[in-house]
Amino acid sequence: MLPYVRLGLAGALVAISLTAAPTANALSAPEPAGERSAAAVVTLRYDDSRASGWEAAVTAGVASWNANVDNVKLVKVSPGARAEIQIVATSGWPQATLGPVRPGGQVRVELGSQAVTQGHDKTRIAAHEIGHNLGLWDTKPGPCSQLMSGSSAGTGCKNAVPNATEQARVESAYASGAAHRIPTDGRTLVDAG
Repeated sequence: MLPYVRLGLAGALVAISLTAAPTANALSAPEPAGERSAAAVVTLRYDDSRASGWEAAVTAGVASWNANVDNVKLVKVSPGARAEIQIVATSGWPQATLGPVRPGGQVRVELGSQAVTQGHDKTRIAAHEIGHNLGLWDTKPGPCSQLMSGSSAGTGCKNAVPNATEQARVESAYASGAAHRIPTDGRTLVDAG
């Protein structure tokens, strides 16, 4: 048994912080392989209510990112709520704001029908433009296996899945929920063919 010591308020605070230390260390222990902490996942909301005709492509593009990147989750915004990613349909070329977008920030995707008229795949376009919002630049010219090669892969390319390098770059940008500390570029990238 420890001897009884009378502590003032300052002493009690020290005692509390010393008691709490082992718990904090236990929480910061490495996670087993294959598991991730819910606290490290950055949730970004998107609004596609002004993307008429692109709903299926947006849903598939979002699903591709959600299936291939663990620390970012894209969710459809509830009606009336604010979204970080605004997705709209336009008649021009697809374009997007370069991120990585931060929670509470705002970027835009314009899904341009001009690319579809030329034969480019809608789902690939949607996934590619969202990739810009997540901080990825174009990799033109590039092969179909690179989502961010965009239109340079040709009209026959239907790949809407980020490759391992693209996945790793997004994971790095949002590591430990850190996107809020990374400055957003904010430029608009136009994906003209």
